[in-house]
Amino acid sequence: MSDALAGLTPSDDPDLLVGIETSDDAAVYRLTDEIAMVNTVDFITPPVDDPYWFGQISAANSISDVYSMGGKPVTALNLVMFPSKQLDMGLLKEILKGGHDKVVEAGACLVGGHSVDDEEPKYGLCVSGVVDPQRIITNAGARPGDALILTKPIGSGVLFNAVRSGKFPYAELERDTLPLIAALNGPAMAAALRFDLHACTDVTGFGILGHLLEMAHGADARIVMDYRRLPFYSGALEMYKKGETTGSNQPNRDMIAKHNLELRRTISSAEKELLYDPQTSGGLLLALPAAQADELLAELLASGVQDAALIGEITDEAIGIAVV
Repeated sequence: MSDALAGLTPSDDPDLLVGIETSDDAAVYRLTDEIAMVNTVDFITPPVDDPYWFGQISAANSISDVYSMGGKPVTALNLVMFPSKQLDMGLLKEILKGGHDKVVEAGACLVGGHSVDDEEPKYGLCVSGVVDPQRIITNAGARPGDALILTKPIGSGVLFNAVRSGKFPYAELERDTLPLIAALNGPAMAAALRFDLHACTDVTGFGILGHLLEMAHGADARIVMDYRRLPFYSGALEMYKKGETTGSNQPNRDMIAKHNLELRRTISSAEKELLYDPQTSGGLLLALPAAQADELLAELLASGVQDAALIGEITDEAIGIAVV
């Protein structure tokens, strides 16, 4: 996408506070001195066969980009691609119900949408939100001395594929993993905004290393990540050990290879794959002063964010990532 946008002249509108120049999660446009509009759009193919779960996960994934900018979602529009001649319309109804219920849970309004016939189901949302122009959180504000907190486990990509290939039981995925994937990031961001939050992004298709790299470049600094502290979904490592993978692992690995990645500890090939695993509706990466990290972790736990973990720090070394 970035290559396709190359050569386009960025807008010089002074009220466009966050645009296409960065790799941020959403655009932000100032309406008044007190209110800015947050706009984002996203859609995905079904990670699971259950249409209601698909709707919930996709909606949570779309809404997350508003939260990651420090915003509050206000309205959402459905984006639907559906093979109406091949699949029962009852499936689409369940997808939309899942999306609707998640939008309502977020305190936003579902106000319409657009649908087209397609060969494969796809669903997502165009979400608009609001944020204080003085309190926009981007992925570029982290500072040396900051701690990094991750609010959800990683490893969902390989689990989705393992269910399809029959290597992992769907019942276990539905019981232990899907509720976390479909959980909104709103409570986590609400807790984080009570602190001196410097930067945030949500972890999605580029995997944990890809999104850490974005934050490192935004901060012009190095991120030191402690592998032992990373939270993983149950069963994800075992699936990599059994040879399962995803279509995004290799592209993510190729992307990271172009940058400064330093592995300071020995990890197995399966453990390494988890660093490239693409997430759907992943957690937030939060950067804030290290002195506030323990208190934020306690607030997150009290807010129901059970898997939040302190995973690393920002240093003033050369841009890149060190895994220790």
